[in-house]
Amino acid sequence: MNATPRARPTAHPDPNAAPAPSPAAYGPRDHPIVLGLRQNLPQFVLLVAVNALVGGMLGQERTVVPLLGKEVFGLSGYTAGLAFILVFGLAKAATNYLAGTWMDRFGRKPVLVAGWVIALPVPLLLIWAPSWGWVIAANVLLGVSQGMTWSTTVVMKIDLVGPARRGLAMGFNEAAGYAAVAVTALATGYIAQAHGLRPEPFFLGIAYAALGLGLSTLAVRETREHARLEATSHVARPDGRHDHLHGDLTNRQVFIQTSFREPALSAASQAGLVNNLNDGLAWGIFPIIFASAGLSVAKIGILAAVYPAVWGLGQLVTGGLSDRVGRKWMIASGMLLQAFALAVIAAVDSFAVWAAAAALLGAGTAMVYPTLLAAIGDVAHPAWRARAVGAYRLWRDAGFAAGALLAGVVADALGVRAAVWVVAGLTALSGLVVAVRMYETLHRPEAVVSGGDADG
Repeated sequence: MNATPRARPTAHPDPNAAPAPSPAAYGPRDHPIVLGLRQNLPQFVLLVAVNALVGGMLGQERTVVPLLGKEVFGLSGYTAGLAFILVFGLAKAATNYLAGTWMDRFGRKPVLVAGWVIALPVPLLLIWAPSWGWVIAANVLLGVSQGMTWSTTVVMKIDLVGPARRGLAMGFNEAAGYAAVAVTALATGYIAQAHGLRPEPFFLGIAYAALGLGLSTLAVRETREHARLEATSHVARPDGRHDHLHGDLTNRQVFIQTSFREPALSAASQAGLVNNLNDGLAWGIFPIIFASAGLSVAKIGILAAVYPAVWGLGQLVTGGLSDRVGRKWMIASGMLLQAFALAVIAAVDSFAVWAAAAALLGAGTAMVYPTLLAAIGDVAHPAWRARAVGAYRLWRDAGFAAGALLAGVVADALGVRAAVWVVAGLTALSGLVVAVRMYETLHRPEAVVSGGDADG
């Protein structure tokens, strides 16, 4: 007896999605491929949790590793001591770029899983390191892993939500990652105060890596088809600004547009580089400044946590806010606020004022970080968006390496506070570049504006 074939369920209308998904727009388990935060909420929440674990892997180093270099391995030169951040930044930057191409070629999920596999040995190397060279090797692996895992969670969330909630998606992604950085930095500070710099603080990293690999392998679903669906309904800007960027571009064209030629993309790339130059400085130099003032490891952990905590939680507000007020001026003003906060840190010598300045630095970074990613998503066509994100993140995370190198050289020559002053000046200049060169990238297609937002 022949049963009547059961019709596939029809997806709920969504202004971000194509009007009528074709039968091909279904996943391997008959999950309808639709765009929107509400429609993809379980996977979105899962990816937020996965990125929190990614951030935790970074957070395990924020308080403890700079102190390991000074107290355990006896490093005296700032440039040598910051080498672990330099190699981390170079490895992560290069992997970011490659990850975009790999995601387009192989899919998002395989890149995510591979990144977690590479992360597994990192905490073990930090625990067992008999020399500073082992710490350097661990940070090469950490940079490769972060480039694969963090880049993938960014692109997968952009894939899922579509254009109407891009800033909000990036706010949640970056908030989860950097809140985890803060919590882990604080926790490892207290653990190190009670039990020493090794091995106990790095037990958290072992747990994060195992859980991240398990969730990514067993529960995360592929999102590449969501990007392909968005490409079929991509709406051009009425001003024609992006007409020359429609369709697929070669890898070389994507890199040139993102890095140099396209005004908004290139302005975002330089701002991202300077922003992470700040973070490299904060990671490698701030604990040393605080320790030289006689603060305990626990208090250093508090200060190391305040900056990424405000940064992380603030993005829950700033990401969605940029969907309403626009990207350009949030980025420019956020860079200027960071410059002011760095100047305060360089000028004072007080725990309370340092804490307030770290909070301001986090607030400025929260204004910038998800908004830059959203701006890249605004301009880049879905067909080459993953590669544009990879190119942007190459420049952004090269800032870690630039910050470590610049801060080390200036600190060795003129002192650690001089290094902070130099970076404060560069940050202010970057904000002015955004104000002059970037145009407003936020554009809501007329159908979205008139039809409301299905994500509510």
